[in-house]
Amino acid sequence: MDQDRKLFPYFQPIVCAANGNIVGYEALARQHDANGRVISAGELFSAPDIPHKQLIEWDRIVRRQALQQFSKLNDNCYLTINISATWLDYVSDFSVLPTLLMIDEFGIDRSRLVVEITESEGNMDKLVKAVDIYRKNGIKVAIDDFGSGFSQLERVMTILPDIIKLDMKLFQMAAKGGIASDVVHMLTRLARRTGCRIVCEGVETADEFFFGLNCGAQYMQGYLFSPAAAEFQNSTHYQKEIYTLRRQFLQTTIGRERDKIQFILEIKNLIEHLKNALETDFNLDELPTDIFHDSGVLRFYLCNNEGDQISSNFNFIDGKWVDDSEKVGFNWSWRAYFYQLRALEVTDDCYRVVTSDRYRDFSSDLLCKTLSLRLDDERILLVDIAAEWL
Repeated sequence: MDQDRKLFPYFQPIVCAANGNIVGYEALARQHDANGRVISAGELFSAPDIPHKQLIEWDRIVRRQALQQFSKLNDNCYLTINISATWLDYVSDFSVLPTLLMIDEFGIDRSRLVVEITESEGNMDKLVKAVDIYRKNGIKVAIDDFGSGFSQLERVMTILPDIIKLDMKLFQMAAKGGIASDVVHMLTRLARRTGCRIVCEGVETADEFFFGLNCGAQYMQGYLFSPAAAEFQNSTHYQKEIYTLRRQFLQTTIGRERDKIQFILEIKNLIEHLKNALETDFNLDELPTDIFHDSGVLRFYLCNNEGDQISSNFNFIDGKWVDDSEKVGFNWSWRAYFYQLRALEVTDDCYRVVTSDRYRDFSSDLLCKTLSLRLDDERILLVDIAAEWL
Protein backbone atom coordinates (compact mmCIF):
# COMPACT_ATOMS: atom_id res chain seq x y z
CA MET A 1 0.00 0.00 0.00
CA ASP A 2 1.05 3.61 -0.54
CA GLN A 3 0.82 4.13 3.19
CA ASP A 4 3.84 1.87 3.68
CA ARG A 5 6.05 4.40 1.93
CA LYS A 6 4.70 7.38 3.92
CA LEU A 7 5.39 6.14 7.44
CA PHE A 8 8.71 6.91 9.07
CA PRO A 9 10.14 7.45 12.58
CA TYR A 10 10.97 10.67 14.39
CA PHE A 11 12.87 10.71 17.67
CA GLN A 12 12.03 12.72 20.80
CA PRO A 13 14.88 13.16 23.30
CA ILE A 14 14.61 12.16 26.95
CA VAL A 15 16.83 14.29 29.18
CA CYS A 16 18.36 13.69 32.59
CA ALA A 17 17.84 16.54 35.07
CA ALA A 18 20.84 15.47 37.14
CA ASN A 19 23.55 15.89 34.46
CA GLY A 20 21.67 17.66 31.65
CA ASN A 21 22.45 14.99 29.06
CA ILE A 22 20.17 13.31 26.57
CA VAL A 23 19.88 9.78 27.95
CA GLY A 24 17.50 8.33 25.41
CA TYR A 25 15.01 8.80 22.61
CA GLU A 26 11.47 7.65 22.02
CA ALA A 27 10.75 6.53 18.45
CA LEU A 28 7.43 7.93 17.26
CA ALA A 29 5.62 7.23 13.99
CA ARG A 30 5.19 10.13 11.57
CA GLN A 31 3.66 10.68 8.14
CA HIS A 32 3.14 13.49 5.63
CA ASP A 33 -0.21 15.19 5.25
CA ALA A 34 -1.72 16.30 1.94
CA ASN A 35 0.42 19.45 2.01
CA GLY A 36 3.64 17.55 2.61
CA ARG A 37 3.93 18.57 6.28
CA VAL A 38 5.18 16.06 8.84
CA ILE A 39 2.42 15.08 11.27
CA SER A 40 1.87 12.40 13.89
CA ALA A 41 0.65 9.03 12.67
CA GLY A 42 -1.26 8.52 15.91
CA GLU A 43 -4.61 9.14 14.27
CA LEU A 44 -3.84 6.48 11.67
CA PHE A 45 -2.94 3.88 14.29
CA SER A 46 -6.07 4.61 16.31
CA ALA A 47 -8.41 4.38 13.31
CA PRO A 48 -11.14 1.82 14.18
CA ASP A 49 -11.74 0.76 10.54
CA ILE A 50 -8.20 -0.48 9.85
CA PRO A 51 -7.55 -4.15 10.70
CA HIS A 52 -5.10 -4.82 13.51
CA LYS A 53 -2.90 -6.96 11.27
CA GLN A 54 -2.43 -4.03 8.89
CA LEU A 55 -1.60 -1.70 11.77
CA ILE A 56 0.92 -4.21 13.12
CA GLU A 57 2.56 -4.43 9.71
CA TRP A 58 2.87 -0.64 9.48
CA ASP A 59 4.18 -0.45 13.03
CA ARG A 60 6.93 -2.96 12.22
CA ILE A 61 7.91 -0.91 9.17
CA VAL A 62 8.41 2.15 11.37
CA ARG A 63 10.14 0.14 14.09
CA ARG A 64 12.57 -1.36 11.60
CA GLN A 65 13.50 2.08 10.27
CA ALA A 66 13.95 3.41 13.80
CA LEU A 67 16.24 0.57 14.82
CA GLN A 68 18.27 0.90 11.62
CA GLN A 69 18.84 4.62 12.24
CA PHE A 70 19.59 4.07 15.90
CA SER A 71 22.19 1.41 15.07
CA LYS A 72 24.26 4.16 13.41
CA LEU A 73 24.21 6.41 16.49
CA ASN A 74 27.60 6.35 18.21
CA ASP A 75 26.36 7.17 21.69
CA ASN A 76 25.47 5.46 24.97
CA CYS A 77 21.84 6.59 25.02
CA TYR A 78 18.93 4.20 24.77
CA LEU A 79 16.01 3.93 22.36
CA THR A 80 12.42 3.40 23.44
CA ILE A 81 10.13 1.66 20.99
CA ASN A 82 6.39 1.43 21.55
CA ILE A 83 4.60 -1.89 21.42
CA SER A 84 0.84 -2.14 21.89
CA ALA A 85 -0.22 -4.69 24.49
CA THR A 86 -3.25 -5.44 22.32
CA TRP A 87 -1.07 -6.43 19.38
CA LEU A 88 0.72 -9.04 21.47
CA ASP A 89 -2.53 -11.01 21.28
CA TYR A 90 -1.70 -11.66 17.61
CA VAL A 91 1.72 -13.17 18.32
CA SER A 92 1.55 -16.90 17.72
CA ASP A 93 5.21 -17.83 18.32
CA PHE A 94 6.95 -16.02 21.18
CA SER A 95 10.26 -17.67 20.35
CA VAL A 96 10.66 -15.41 17.29
CA LEU A 97 9.52 -11.98 18.43
CA PRO A 98 10.03 -9.62 15.45
CA THR A 99 11.64 -6.89 17.55
CA LEU A 100 14.38 -9.25 18.76
CA LEU A 101 15.08 -10.34 15.21
CA MET A 102 15.40 -6.71 14.06
CA ILE A 103 17.73 -5.85 16.96
CA ASP A 104 20.03 -8.74 16.09
CA GLU A 105 19.89 -7.89 12.37
CA PHE A 106 21.28 -4.41 13.04
CA GLY A 107 23.72 -5.52 15.72
CA ILE A 108 22.34 -3.27 18.44
CA ASP A 109 23.37 -3.76 22.06
CA ARG A 110 20.17 -5.03 23.66
CA SER A 111 20.86 -3.19 26.90
CA ARG A 112 20.29 0.06 24.98
CA LEU A 113 16.72 -0.85 24.07
CA VAL A 114 13.54 -0.20 26.03
CA VAL A 115 10.21 -1.72 25.05
CA GLU A 116 7.43 0.63 26.09
CA ILE A 117 4.09 -1.06 26.63
CA THR A 118 1.23 1.11 25.39
CA GLU A 119 -2.55 0.70 25.45
CA SER A 120 -4.50 -0.42 28.49
CA GLU A 121 -6.08 -3.50 26.91
CA GLY A 122 -4.50 -6.82 25.97
CA ASN A 123 -4.17 -10.29 27.43
CA MET A 124 -2.23 -10.07 30.69
CA ASP A 125 -0.80 -13.60 30.39
CA LYS A 126 0.63 -12.86 26.93
CA LEU A 127 1.95 -9.53 28.13
CA VAL A 128 3.74 -11.16 31.06
CA LYS A 129 5.18 -13.80 28.73
CA ALA A 130 6.47 -11.20 26.27
CA VAL A 131 7.97 -9.07 29.06
CA ASP A 132 9.75 -12.11 30.46
CA ILE A 133 11.29 -12.84 27.05
CA TYR A 134 12.39 -9.23 26.55
CA ARG A 135 13.98 -9.17 29.99
CA LYS A 136 15.80 -12.47 29.45
CA ASN A 137 17.25 -10.90 26.32
CA GLY A 138 18.57 -7.88 28.24
CA ILE A 139 15.88 -5.44 27.14
CA LYS A 140 14.31 -3.10 29.69
CA VAL A 141 10.56 -2.62 29.90
CA ALA A 142 8.59 0.59 30.40
CA ILE A 143 4.90 1.23 31.05
CA ASP A 144 3.35 4.20 29.32
CA ASP A 145 0.59 6.48 30.66
CA PHE A 146 1.00 5.39 34.27
CA GLY A 147 -1.83 6.87 36.31
CA SER A 148 -4.44 6.73 33.56
CA GLY A 149 -6.40 3.87 35.14
CA PHE A 150 -6.41 0.82 37.40
CA SER A 151 -5.17 -1.43 34.59
CA GLN A 152 -1.85 0.38 34.67
CA LEU A 153 -1.54 -0.14 38.43
CA GLU A 154 -2.29 -3.81 37.88
CA ARG A 155 0.46 -4.00 35.25
CA VAL A 156 2.98 -2.35 37.54
CA MET A 157 2.23 -4.86 40.27
CA THR A 158 2.38 -7.76 37.82
CA ILE A 159 5.41 -7.07 35.61
CA LEU A 160 7.46 -4.67 37.81
CA PRO A 161 8.68 -2.44 34.94
CA ASP A 162 12.14 -0.87 34.80
CA ILE A 163 10.72 2.49 33.70
CA ILE A 164 7.39 4.19 34.34
CA LYS A 165 6.22 7.05 32.15
CA LEU A 166 3.66 9.24 33.87
CA ASP A 167 0.43 9.87 32.01
CA MET A 168 0.94 13.18 30.20
CA LYS A 169 -2.56 14.59 30.82
CA LEU A 170 -2.42 13.73 34.51
CA PHE A 171 1.08 15.17 34.86
CA GLN A 172 0.13 18.46 33.19
CA MET A 173 -2.95 18.76 35.41
CA ALA A 174 -0.88 17.94 38.49
CA ALA A 175 1.66 20.67 37.74
CA LYS A 176 -1.15 23.18 38.36
CA GLY A 177 -1.79 21.83 41.86
CA GLY A 178 -4.91 20.38 43.44
CA ILE A 179 -5.83 16.74 43.91
CA ALA A 180 -4.02 15.72 40.69
CA SER A 181 -0.76 16.90 42.29
CA ASP A 182 -1.36 14.64 45.29
CA VAL A 183 -2.14 11.70 42.99
CA VAL A 184 1.10 12.16 41.01
CA HIS A 185 3.17 12.44 44.21
CA MET A 186 1.56 9.21 45.40
CA LEU A 187 2.29 7.46 42.10
CA THR A 188 5.91 8.62 42.02
CA ARG A 189 6.44 7.40 45.59
CA LEU A 190 5.03 4.04 44.54
CA ALA A 191 7.31 3.95 41.50
CA ARG A 192 10.42 4.76 43.54
CA ARG A 193 9.58 2.06 46.07
CA THR A 194 9.49 -0.50 43.25
CA GLY A 195 12.90 0.68 41.97
CA CYS A 196 11.53 2.17 38.73
CA ARG A 197 12.95 5.08 36.82
CA ILE A 198 10.31 7.77 36.41
CA VAL A 199 9.96 9.66 33.13
CA CYS A 200 7.67 12.70 32.90
CA GLU A 201 6.14 13.04 29.43
CA GLY A 202 4.62 16.19 28.03
CA VAL A 203 6.92 18.63 29.84
CA GLU A 204 6.21 21.89 28.01
CA THR A 205 6.89 24.66 30.55
CA ALA A 206 9.49 25.48 33.18
CA ASP A 207 6.83 25.06 35.90
CA GLU A 208 6.10 21.54 34.68
CA PHE A 209 9.83 20.78 34.75
CA PHE A 210 10.02 22.09 38.33
CA PHE A 211 7.01 20.00 39.32
CA GLY A 212 8.69 16.92 37.86
CA LEU A 213 11.78 17.61 39.97
CA ASN A 214 9.60 18.10 43.03
CA CYS A 215 8.04 14.68 42.39
CA GLY A 216 11.49 13.09 42.23
CA ALA A 217 11.40 12.43 38.48
CA GLN A 218 14.94 12.57 37.13
CA TYR A 219 14.02 12.13 33.46
CA MET A 220 11.95 14.52 31.34
CA GLN A 221 10.54 14.46 27.84
CA GLY A 222 8.57 17.14 26.05
CA TYR A 223 8.37 20.29 23.97
CA LEU A 224 10.22 22.32 26.60
CA PHE A 225 13.30 20.73 25.09
CA SER A 226 12.29 19.39 21.71
CA PRO A 227 9.47 17.80 19.76
CA ALA A 228 10.23 14.58 17.95
CA ALA A 229 12.73 15.23 15.13
CA ALA A 230 14.23 13.33 12.23
CA GLU A 231 17.80 13.48 13.50
CA PHE A 232 19.56 12.60 16.75
CA GLN A 233 21.28 15.39 18.65
CA ASN A 234 24.52 15.77 20.56
CA SER A 235 24.03 14.32 24.04
CA THR A 236 25.03 17.62 25.72
CA HIS A 237 22.73 19.79 23.60
CA TYR A 238 20.47 20.82 26.52
CA GLN A 239 23.03 20.98 29.34
CA LYS A 240 23.06 24.79 29.65
CA GLU A 241 19.28 25.01 29.54
CA ILE A 242 18.87 22.34 32.21
CA TYR A 243 21.59 23.94 34.35
CA THR A 244 19.62 27.21 34.29
CA LEU A 245 16.36 25.42 35.11
CA ARG A 246 17.97 23.56 38.03
CA ARG A 247 19.31 26.83 39.48
CA GLN A 248 15.88 28.46 39.18
CA PHE A 249 14.31 25.46 40.90
CA LEU A 250 16.88 25.54 43.71
CA GLN A 251 16.50 29.26 44.36
CA THR A 252 12.70 29.10 44.32
CA THR A 253 12.59 25.98 46.49
CA ILE A 254 15.04 27.36 49.05
CA GLY A 255 12.87 30.47 49.38
CA ARG A 256 9.74 28.36 49.80
CA GLU A 257 11.43 26.10 52.36
CA ARG A 258 12.63 29.12 54.35
CA ASP A 259 9.06 30.43 54.45
CA LYS A 260 7.92 27.00 55.55
CA ILE A 261 10.53 26.85 58.33
CA GLN A 262 9.47 30.29 59.56
CA PHE A 263 5.83 29.20 59.51
CA ILE A 264 6.65 26.05 61.49
CA LEU A 265 8.60 28.08 64.07
CA GLU A 266 5.62 30.37 64.54
CA ILE A 267 3.29 27.38 64.90
CA LYS A 268 5.62 25.81 67.48
CA ASN A 269 5.58 29.05 69.48
CA LEU A 270 1.78 28.99 69.45
CA ILE A 271 1.78 25.35 70.53
CA GLU A 272 4.12 26.22 73.37
CA HIS A 273 1.67 28.95 74.37
CA LEU A 274 -1.17 26.39 74.38
CA LYS A 275 0.95 23.96 76.36
CA ASN A 276 1.67 26.55 79.04
CA ALA A 277 -2.03 27.47 79.24
CA LEU A 278 -3.06 23.83 79.61
CA GLU A 279 -0.56 23.11 82.38
CA THR A 280 -2.64 25.28 84.75
CA ASP A 281 -6.38 25.51 85.33
CA PHE A 282 -7.53 25.93 81.77
CA ASN A 283 -10.21 28.46 80.87
CA LEU A 284 -11.08 28.69 77.18
CA ASP A 285 -12.49 32.20 77.62
CA GLU A 286 -9.12 33.41 78.89
CA LEU A 287 -7.15 31.96 75.99
CA PRO A 288 -6.01 34.88 73.77
CA THR A 289 -7.24 35.07 70.21
CA ASP A 290 -5.13 37.80 68.62
CA ILE A 291 -1.98 35.68 68.35
CA PHE A 292 -3.89 32.93 66.51
CA HIS A 293 -5.24 35.13 63.72
CA ASP A 294 -3.79 34.03 60.33
CA SER A 295 -1.76 31.36 62.15
CA GLY A 296 -3.28 28.37 60.36
CA VAL A 297 -4.40 26.80 63.67
CA LEU A 298 -7.82 25.19 63.21
CA ARG A 299 -8.31 23.43 66.53
CA PHE A 300 -6.64 21.67 69.42
CA TYR A 301 -7.70 18.85 71.75
CA LEU A 302 -6.28 16.44 74.34
CA CYS A 303 -5.87 12.67 74.42
CA ASN A 304 -4.78 10.25 77.11
CA ASN A 305 -1.99 7.72 76.65
CA GLU A 306 -4.41 5.19 75.14
CA GLY A 307 -5.39 7.60 72.39
CA ASP A 308 -8.83 8.42 73.79
CA GLN A 309 -9.88 12.02 73.26
CA ILE A 310 -10.48 13.43 76.74
CA SER A 311 -11.37 17.00 75.81
CA SER A 312 -13.62 18.80 73.39
CA ASN A 313 -12.36 20.07 70.09
CA PHE A 314 -11.45 23.71 70.69
CA ASN A 315 -12.01 25.19 67.24
CA PHE A 316 -10.72 28.59 66.17
CA ILE A 317 -13.51 30.00 63.99
CA ASP A 318 -13.89 33.62 62.83
CA GLY A 319 -11.40 34.81 65.41
CA LYS A 320 -13.10 33.04 68.34
CA TRP A 321 -12.56 29.83 70.29
CA VAL A 322 -15.54 27.48 70.02
CA ASP A 323 -16.03 24.38 72.19
CA ASP A 324 -17.28 21.28 70.34
CA SER A 325 -17.65 18.11 72.46
CA GLU A 326 -18.78 15.78 69.64
CA LYS A 327 -15.44 13.92 69.40
CA VAL A 328 -14.95 13.29 73.13
CA GLY A 329 -14.30 9.56 73.57
CA PHE A 330 -13.03 9.02 70.03
CA ASN A 331 -9.81 7.02 69.88
CA TRP A 332 -6.86 8.15 67.70
CA SER A 333 -4.25 5.59 68.72
CA TRP A 334 -4.19 4.19 65.17
CA ARG A 335 -3.00 7.48 63.70
CA ALA A 336 0.73 7.58 62.91
CA TYR A 337 1.31 10.91 64.62
CA PHE A 338 -0.01 9.37 67.87
CA TYR A 339 1.86 6.08 68.04
CA GLN A 340 5.05 7.68 66.72
CA LEU A 341 4.92 10.14 69.61
CA ARG A 342 4.35 7.29 72.08
CA ALA A 343 7.31 5.41 70.61
CA LEU A 344 9.55 8.37 71.52
CA GLU A 345 9.06 7.52 75.19
CA VAL A 346 12.12 5.25 75.04
CA THR A 347 14.29 8.22 74.06
CA ASP A 348 15.28 11.53 75.60
CA ASP A 349 13.30 13.26 72.84
CA CYS A 350 9.81 12.35 74.02
CA TYR A 351 8.65 15.99 74.32
CA ARG A 352 9.29 17.00 70.73
CA VAL A 353 6.56 17.73 68.18
CA VAL A 354 5.53 14.92 65.79
CA THR A 355 3.86 15.98 62.53
CA SER A 356 1.41 13.96 60.43
CA ASP A 357 1.26 13.70 56.66
CA ARG A 358 -1.03 16.11 54.86
CA TYR A 359 -4.69 15.19 54.71
CA ARG A 360 -7.96 16.92 53.83
CA ASP A 361 -9.97 18.01 56.84
CA PHE A 362 -13.63 16.96 56.64
CA SER A 363 -15.12 19.97 58.42
CA SER A 364 -13.13 22.74 56.70
CA ASP A 365 -12.21 20.98 53.42
CA LEU A 366 -8.66 22.33 53.89
CA LEU A 367 -5.41 20.44 53.51
CA CYS A 368 -4.16 19.98 57.06
CA LYS A 369 -1.53 18.50 59.29
CA THR A 370 -1.84 17.35 62.87
CA LEU A 371 0.95 18.17 65.31
CA SER A 372 1.20 16.07 68.46
CA LEU A 373 3.13 16.96 71.61
CA ARG A 374 3.33 15.35 75.03
CA LEU A 375 1.83 17.70 77.56
CA ASP A 376 2.62 15.70 80.71
CA ASP A 377 2.79 12.07 81.84
CA GLU A 378 -0.95 11.57 81.27
CA ARG A 379 -1.95 13.91 78.46
CA ILE A 380 -1.04 14.49 74.82
CA LEU A 381 -1.83 17.73 73.00
CA LEU A 382 -2.91 17.56 69.36
CA VAL A 383 -3.20 20.61 67.12
CA ASP A 384 -4.69 20.65 63.62
CA ILE A 385 -3.25 23.32 61.32
CA ALA A 386 -4.03 24.35 57.76
CA ALA A 387 -1.20 23.24 55.51
CA GLU A 388 -2.23 24.16 51.99
CA TRP A 389 1.34 24.93 50.97
CA LEU A 390 3.38 22.83 53.40
